[in-house]
Amino acid sequence: MALHPLAAQFPVVVGAYERGRPEYAPAVVGCIAAELRLAPGAPVLDLAAGTGKLTRALLAAGLDVIAVEPQASLREVLVTGVGSERVREGLAEAIPLADEAVAAVTVADAFHWFDASAALSEIGRVLQPGGGLAVLSTVPDWSGASWAHEVGSLMAGLRPEHPHYDGPSWRDALQAGGWSAPREIRLSTSQPAQPERIVDYVASVSWVAALSEERRGELLAQVGTLVAAGETPAEMPIHVLIGLASLV
Repeated sequence: MALHPLAAQFPVVVGAYERGRPEYAPAVVGCIAAELRLAPGAPVLDLAAGTGKLTRALLAAGLDVIAVEPQASLREVLVTGVGSERVREGLAEAIPLADEAVAAVTVADAFHWFDASAALSEIGRVLQPGGGLAVLSTVPDWSGASWAHEVGSLMAGLRPEHPHYDGPSWRDALQAGGWSAPREIRLSTSQPAQPERIVDYVASVSWVAALSEERRGELLAQVGTLVAAGETPAEMPIHVLIGLASLV
């Protein structure tokens, strides 16, 4: 199965992705572990792991993590962070793990790229009986910055049709059966807000990565100018929505 054309653009901006995307606070992983009743050392699959932002946080919490990522350039960063023994090449629709291999599956800012029905079938296959799924959506909160509206407007004006915004939600996909009723928990943390990371974050967004090199450079220069000329708080909030469900 081919990757969504927008998802396939991430290798173009892999460095910006790793630098600009927020880290996951211990509270986020603690919430997942508590809600899915994961004991220390429990086997967990981090699916569509990207450069390993969530993978590293799961490992730091003492879980036994395997990360699956289809794109080679992202896997290279992932391997550097967590070791090759924990990394597999693969898709959500064809997970390279045995049946009932893990107690939980996590998906961070990626479920919208999947063929939901096929992915849920595979997730159910690799989960142990009663195992859980955690689907994370991460939203940096720029509202305290003077440049927030202008930068947000620039990005919104370029957004094409996009499955994260225009497609069915992961909750809708669960209605096919076999899963508990989905529930959601919202956590807010804060992180240092270096201006250069704001530009990297914008660069890491799929539809920005899909622009021509010239147009992307122009946009990022605009964003950099706006951020440099404006006021950026020392820290800004990060909101994480954690969707949870279990096999029944």
